[in-house]
Amino acid sequence: MIGQQPAAEPVAPPATRPAANAAAGTAPVLAFESVSRHYRGLTALDSVSLSLARGSTLGLVGESGSGKTTCVRLALGLERPSSGRLTFDGVSYPRGRRGLRAVRRKLGFVLQDPYDSLDPRMRLREIVAEPLRIHRLAGAGRDTGRRVSELLTAVGLPDAALDSYPSRYSGGGRQRIAIARALICDPELLICDEPTSSLDVSMQAQIVNLLLEAKRSRNLSMLFVSHDLDLIGRIADTLVVLYRGRVVETGPAALIRENPRHPYTKSLHDAIPADHPARRRLLAAGAAAASTAPAESAAPAPEAVATANSCVFADRCPRVQDRCRTERPPLVTEPDGRSHACFFPLTKTG
Repeated sequence: MIGQQPAAEPVAPPATRPAANAAAGTAPVLAFESVSRHYRGLTALDSVSLSLARGSTLGLVGESGSGKTTCVRLALGLERPSSGRLTFDGVSYPRGRRGLRAVRRKLGFVLQDPYDSLDPRMRLREIVAEPLRIHRLAGAGRDTGRRVSELLTAVGLPDAALDSYPSRYSGGGRQRIAIARALICDPELLICDEPTSSLDVSMQAQIVNLLLEAKRSRNLSMLFVSHDLDLIGRIADTLVVLYRGRVVETGPAALIRENPRHPYTKSLHDAIPADHPARRRLLAAGAAAASTAPAESAAPAPEAVATANSCVFADRCPRVQDRCRTERPPLVTEPDGRSHACFFPLTKTG
């Protein structure tokens, strides 16, 4: 199938990427201020605050049901928060459709599954140019066709026929087409909702590198969503770890990835496969020792579900104490810039 490219080099570590270029006092491109979202009595987000500095990458990480997709839907203006405030460039999200259109014009969006996100009945020229039509930015047919061709070349499909259909391309090729579509309106913010989860490992590296190059060359800000702490820790400048709709840890990605302080973040860290069998045995031994440490008590019964006045991770945490079941831990900020919501955080190393 068309669209398969040679394997790319591993993703460059954050240190090799340009730092965020937001000047002091500049409003974040996207911010959640104590945002909550409820669905028929269920809480999807619970007082979530986050901030995406201009020119940087913010990573949202957590398992299914943690609230990542709800954050994306709110950022896209598809839903409104039950309480709290969202801002774009320092201005609150508008309530009317016309105002939201102006915000969405500045957003690019890459979905998880390229097989579902591209209409199989549409040709490439129609798919990539669709945002221009929606936002009434399309010019003459020849100009639009040239712009589509340039973008397809930029995403690694220089020989793509504009009259071809998505079925002609592999999963990686389709995701490249989706990225071209997301960039066609020159957005300020690129939102990527697990864009590599349906691809094989070699193609994942290519797509991630393509997104990072687009960010660098176009001076984009990026919101990257994933359940993979290892992957997102290599891409993002700042991480927000979500669990059951609450922020449990946030801060510089390198610190959180290498030395988590919250037990839930540590569980995500331990789920990363080791690169050598001997290393796997060491990790397993360390996990077993941690689970039997004298200072840590057994997890509570399943009925001990988290409430507004308890730790959201109490029913799964190996370090749970009575206090965790009766008080909600606040986000505590440390001198190194990260914050965690845990009464009994893990010990720093290094």
